[in-house]
Amino acid sequence: MLKIATQRTTLEVADGTSMNAYTARPAGEGTFPGMLVFQEAFGVNAHIRDITERVAREGYVAIAPEFFHRTAPGFEGSYTDFPAAMPHIQAMTEENQIKDIAAAYDWLKTHPQAVSDRISSIGFCMGGRMSFLAASTVPLRAAISFYGGGIAPALLPRAANLSAPMLFFWGGLDKHIPPEHIRTVLDELKRVGKTYVNVEISDADHGFFCDVRASYNPIAADLAWTLSLKFLDTHVRGDGQKAQVA
Repeated sequence: MLKIATQRTTLEVADGTSMNAYTARPAGEGTFPGMLVFQEAFGVNAHIRDITERVAREGYVAIAPEFFHRTAPGFEGSYTDFPAAMPHIQAMTEENQIKDIAAAYDWLKTHPQAVSDRISSIGFCMGGRMSFLAASTVPLRAAISFYGGGIAPALLPRAANLSAPMLFFWGGLDKHIPPEHIRTVLDELKRVGKTYVNVEISDADHGFFCDVRASYNPIAADLAWTLSLKFLDTHVRGDGQKAQVA
């Protein structure tokens, strides 16, 4: 594992707002692929910061933007108090989400240590949806979505614009995301001819990757992380064709 350096930064968004973000990168010299890390509904909390650092130790320049910056800068909610996050989720618009993604993407694209045409994304819960949205709006090499609810039906018209192969993780015990949702997403990706990998872990629940949630499943989390790294090695570090937004 690489030694890393972490930093908080502030990004200027196209709508005139400022957005804080947590960043991590390999320490020292060299250039590395870039990674967008997208939060759950509970903010850029210790769990998301830890993932950002894990990504950096694998050799990526990583950034986790705070999507609630318009209503609750610095928000870190409790996993036992989801209603506290709801006003901030409801205040978000797709237009503003796209602007936030673009601001974080542009930060990576201009970072002196990031390889500008090897940027990918990974997101969890709300962030899993963001990963899909990002792949449809900026040129990525790969996109990973962990239990990303809300992709269907709102984002399905964007499926034809996906710029990158996608890796989906779902929990077979997840009551928050119905099987019909998953089937609808996959059917649309098949229809428009997009590349994806779909993984359902039968004994995992929603939030299985988060080690501070009651639903944490260490075996499922370890498997998902291993598969994620292999997926990234194939599509980001490999010599495949550069992704372009359709």
